[in-house]
Amino acid sequence: MATTVQKIKEIEDEMARTQKNKATSYHLGQLKAKLAKLRRDLISPSGGGGGGAGGIGFDVARTGVASVGFVGFPSVGKSTLMSKLTGTHSEVSEIDFTTLTTVPGTLKVHGAPIQILDLPGIIEGANDGRGRGRQGKDFIAVARTCNLIFIVLDVLKPLGDKKIIEGELEAFGIRLNKKPPAINVRKKDKGGIAITNTVPLTNIDHDEIKAILSEYKLSNADVTIREPNCTSDDLVDVIEGNRVYIPAIYVLNKIDAISIEELDLLYKIPNSVPISSKEWLNVDELIEKMWEALQLVRVYTKPRGQSPDYSTPVVLRHGKCAIDDFCNAIHKEIAKQLKYAVVWGSSAKHARGQKVGLDHVLEDEDVVHIVKR
Repeated sequence: MATTVQKIKEIEDEMARTQKNKATSYHLGQLKAKLAKLRRDLISPSGGGGGGAGGIGFDVARTGVASVGFVGFPSVGKSTLMSKLTGTHSEVSEIDFTTLTTVPGTLKVHGAPIQILDLPGIIEGANDGRGRGRQGKDFIAVARTCNLIFIVLDVLKPLGDKKIIEGELEAFGIRLNKKPPAINVRKKDKGGIAITNTVPLTNIDHDEIKAILSEYKLSNADVTIREPNCTSDDLVDVIEGNRVYIPAIYVLNKIDAISIEELDLLYKIPNSVPISSKEWLNVDELIEKMWEALQLVRVYTKPRGQSPDYSTPVVLRHGKCAIDDFCNAIHKEIAKQLKYAVVWGSSAKHARGQKVGLDHVLEDEDVVHIVKR
């Protein structure tokens, strides 16, 4: 009997051989759905404890307000960068696979503690069981839980390695620098398949949509597509429902080994920051890019009759930065006791301060005074 890896290879080969046209779109849709299901089974086999990061050395206690995972091939300088950023010792060597477990550290940026996770060097094929077997899956499972991923690349071969690493993470359901597609699939008891699109379908047709739904045994469903240039992969992602959408920064390391002209070319790679961890070049720009990508919101407290405390901000995440979130970050009982809050800063309508309730959304560097009942 063919293994899951062999089945995946057979489907990929068949898809490569099949030319896409109206006559083959239904068949290609079925193949896409089958491929996604096989990859899901490979990553989280039944009875395998669910896809969590359970390998030895990968179950890391979370600290800080956000986590950043370092992903890259062996010996690209991840451990050197980690050690210098956080002061945490992560084994550094020119030899491949010096780091064999996840090494955590903490970096304080603008008063916010951010957890840095140095993950073991990735091996091409980790998604199909190669790359130290189960450990290969476990360390990418840790990457799935990060708020931001640093993909560390060697400047001498950035584009080739970038493509391979993106493919590995993609196979594990990690979508880099993307937002969830604006597609809704609603199951119903009867009525067959109804497809509604508010944008032109340029990369997928109704036959392909029906084929994918059929493979997932969805014979009665309403499909609404609002995603421009929607693809069959987008539809599969929505149906699978286990994808994670994580921002990524491409850290192009070892710029001390290239010329200024080559450096200018590297800056054309989107979402990238060229650095040298060894010579500590351009690391300040990397830290600022990290701060922007994490979209953290610092809020300062103001005790009654005193000046605001700018030394220890309450740090919230964008999208979860209402007064209610602010109160819960300090103590869960405060929200229940709140009479109102006074806010100064970007989110306030008046420079003298605005009286607000629990649903008021805060912005970075706002000052808040809580008034209890």
